[in-house]
Amino acid sequence: MSRVAKMPIAVPAGAEVAITAAAITVKGPLGSLVQPLNGLVKVENNSGTLTFDVVDDSRESNAMSGTLRALVNNMVTGVTRGFEKKLSLVGVGYKAQAAGDKLNLSLGFSHPVVHSMPAGVTCATPTPTEILIKGIDRQQVGQVAAEVRAYRSPEPYKGKGVRYVDEVVKIKETKKK
Repeated sequence: MSRVAKMPIAVPAGAEVAITAAAITVKGPLGSLVQPLNGLVKVENNSGTLTFDVVDDSRESNAMSGTLRALVNNMVTGVTRGFEKKLSLVGVGYKAQAAGDKLNLSLGFSHPVVHSMPAGVTCATPTPTEILIKGIDRQQVGQVAAEVRAYRSPEPYKGKGVRYVDEVVKIKETKKK
């Protein structure tokens, strides 16, 4: 069995887990998430502790047990605490402004860039050069952050662009005569 799948998940107070034959549903104070179940993995709820076990000794069952455990752990964390990604804008005149479910970006283009947020993801701009993306679905939060970063990814000579707060951009040396 996968090393990841051997670790049980403790369901915190305020979250409830419902397991059916087709899907697992996690509800918490921030919302609810649903993950379809695979027939290769057996999930059990033992008084607030989720355990994952393989159905057979196949390689696919072993891999899916660890994958499903990681996905369900992210669901439990998402509905209780939520996930957030922080982006920063580096460059003269680069700024962002959150307006409802839209994010208006000024990134040095001749036109403003407007990114609309999907359902379940919110954005905030504490300062004009910081973007905070929040949500309960880890994959969706990461995808939105990657889409915003892709509008102007950091360039290697001056480091200008949209980057994650903890991202380190290696600056290249310019060509010498």
